[in-house]
Amino acid sequence: MYTLLVIIHVMVCLLMIGAILLQSGKGAEIGAAFGGSSQTVFGSRGPANFLSKFTVITAFVFMFTSLSLAILAKERNFSSTVIDLNKKPAATTPSTTPPATSTPPTTESHPAGEGSH
Repeated sequence: MYTLLVIIHVMVCLLMIGAILLQSGKGAEIGAAFGGSSQTVFGSRGPANFLSKFTVITAFVFMFTSLSLAILAKERNFSSTVIDLNKKPAATTPSTTPPATSTPPTTESHPAGEGSH
């Protein structure tokens, strides 16, 4: 789910960038008044309306996917840094003691033939 939402988010970002870059600036209408061609694929007023509506729709989807990704990221548990990876979870089981040996330890720490000099 998270990966699918990230893919949709990136595609919406690219569509929104394209829609914003295709829009003409505010000063383009004056240039068309002095002999510029006003016949385009969308008509004289068409691209402004179509691209404006498309930009608003992509901005809404972008905001929705951003909010959804933030909520999903909060619910996910993952280590994001090396420091987090080194932390060990607290042990829930009690530590086991080594089994008791049946032979008693010897009091001599080294063999009899060797002396310390």
